[in-house]
Amino acid sequence: MANEKVFAIIKTMSYKCTICGKGPVAGNSYSHSHKATKRIFKPNLQKQKLLLKGSIQSVLVCTNCIKSGKAHRPLKAA
Repeated sequence: MANEKVFAIIKTMSYKCTICGKGPVAGNSYSHSHKATKRIFKPNLQKQKLLLKGSIQSVLVCTNCIKSGKAHRPLKAA
């Protein structure tokens, strides 16, 4: 039973960009009365198929990496 929990943790992907490592950041949300409450700012991640380490993998990539051209998508086989 303990092994099942370990495998469940290993299988889940963290919410981070695989190229630049951008992840969630903690901060405050401010109301009109300027009362602060805790919140999390999440990056805009998109699932894309990329050529990594010689194989095509489906990974999470932030939109900044997509726009800047750091994320190279593989060419389709004809």
